[in-house]
Amino acid sequence: MLVCLQEIEEPRDKRKFQRLHDRYLGLMLHVARRVLGNEQDAEDAVQEAFYVIAKNISKISDPECTKTRSFIVTIVENKAIDIYRAGRRRAAEPLNEETAGLAFHAEGNAVAEAIARLPARYREFILLKYADGYTNEELMKLPGLRYSGVRSLDKRAKKKLKEFLKEEGIDV
Repeated sequence: MLVCLQEIEEPRDKRKFQRLHDRYLGLMLHVARRVLGNEQDAEDAVQEAFYVIAKNISKISDPECTKTRSFIVTIVENKAIDIYRAGRRRAAEPLNEETAGLAFHAEGNAVAEAIARLPARYREFILLKYADGYTNEELMKLPGLRYSGVRSLDKRAKKKLKEFLKEEGIDV
């Protein structure tokens, strides 16, 4: 959401965007889940929709009206459909998240062991970003990632890593 707020210059529009976010986040997630059937893709669609809303915040006069609600639902539906179509174009072979990905040896280090337990997509992301120093701009050039997808993946990977570290008794 911070990236979206950076797109907005006027304080009045920032408050309007915050009201829209608070009011419609649940509805937007529901719409995106209905289209995609997948929580992570739904979060990506909502994030992309909020970015579009931030760029068009001046076109929204009243955050509470039904016209605004319809506008927001249309945006999130379109973003969800875009993600759905992009997913259909990817390879048909399913990825085994537990075994696929970069090899990673972690004996004796609790943090490294927690990273090794992550699903392959999260593990690869953590290693590329934090061990190899890739920027978000470099990561979004990888197949299947958009800028908002990189931020969402970063958030989910760190959340899962925190869960594993807490299981190991490491407070983060």
